[in-house]
Amino acid sequence: MTIYPKSLAGACCILSFLVGSSGALAQATVTRTHIPAPKDPANASLAAAQEAMERKDYAAAVTGLQDYLAKEPRDAAAHFQLGYAYTALRRSDDAKAEYEKAVALKPDMPEAQLNLGITLLDANPQAAVSPLQKAADLMPAQARPKFLLGMAFERANKLASAIEQYQAAEKIDDKDFAVRFALGRALLGSERASDAEPEFRAALELRSDYAPAHLGLAQSLFEQKKPEAAAAEYAVYLQLQPDDNAARMERASVLADAGKNDDALAELDRAAATGPEGLRALKLRSFIDFQKKRYDDAIPALQKAAALAPQDPDIPARLGHVYLEKKDYPNAVQQLIVALKMNPDSNDVLGDLVTAQYLGKNYRAALQGLDVMSHREPLPVGSWFVRATCYDKLGQLFDALDAYQKFLQLNKDLNSDMYFEASARARTLARELKDKKR
Repeated sequence: MTIYPKSLAGACCILSFLVGSSGALAQATVTRTHIPAPKDPANASLAAAQEAMERKDYAAAVTGLQDYLAKEPRDAAAHFQLGYAYTALRRSDDAKAEYEKAVALKPDMPEAQLNLGITLLDANPQAAVSPLQKAADLMPAQARPKFLLGMAFERANKLASAIEQYQAAEKIDDKDFAVRFALGRALLGSERASDAEPEFRAALELRSDYAPAHLGLAQSLFEQKKPEAAAAEYAVYLQLQPDDNAARMERASVLADAGKNDDALAELDRAAATGPEGLRALKLRSFIDFQKKRYDDAIPALQKAAALAPQDPDIPARLGHVYLEKKDYPNAVQQLIVALKMNPDSNDVLGDLVTAQYLGKNYRAALQGLDVMSHREPLPVGSWFVRATCYDKLGQLFDALDAYQKFLQLNKDLNSDMYFEASARARTLARELKDKKR
């Protein structure tokens, strides 16, 4: 996006929201299997644990399973079930320990590998990769292990591997909403917006009311430089999430990009109705007001922005430019000097300052600025006209004539006002200086 300055739309916030929503979407719950028939039918502890599991009395199930495992410590299935009971009680560390015992005793138990990976997924996604990979290998025809393995890779910031697993899951079940959404999210995070778009659209065909999928689609459209389509999708998202002011800012930026300044201002006004505007909103508002030539409205917005970010050199630079357009040259010079002190390498600010000094009739200061600029970059032909005029106004007639002649040599536009003015003034100066020599 090229909105004031570049990229007011900030894709990072969007992506973090999409990733943050994955937990609720994924429903990464552990798997449960029935306890096998006890080796000793008289084993009351195991039977009691089974009954407790059935009625979801997990605390009682833990007691029964612990009693049983004290006698049969190498029963992998019982360790697995104890891990499941701990998970239900939200004792994740204890659950992890039991799942690890189960897979150590029986590495080819897919449910134990899967549940161990799920238990690790939030706290240590990199550690979750190994058991989830084993579960996926043990259950090649099932989409869920591949999907969860993709989540582990994504949370470990290995998007290429995540995409590979999501795509593998999608081949098994292309009607799984969570898989389509996650694949779109990972593709968007990998800057593959054109590939992400169809995934978000497919997800929305399955669940049209899922707000983050609309947000992801809007972002993928924006990244493809489709501002009108992106703005429309942001609007759908905001119908579902009307209190998301960050998304309103994104939509306002996109609308401004599309040249729909009135609609952009309307979004900013809706966001402002809920509280004071932040720096980004104030900058965007001032930009839109500037585009609409409403300079008197742009100035207070930038002044508020300056109060929020006094060290931001972009703000006095913009203020100086607005004052320059208003022909308020003293204030323009004041703001541009502040901006240049903050960012002395900015040629744009220096150029505006030279213009403000020149139009404000501070000719000596304008010449000094031109000298600095000439050491930084090749100056346009018109700068010779400005230099000549400054010398002329300061009474440095020989320098003025030399600069006018230089301009006339370089200028290719023989119909411009500057050309006629320079030609006339050069002839006059040549006569005057010739007369003085006599």
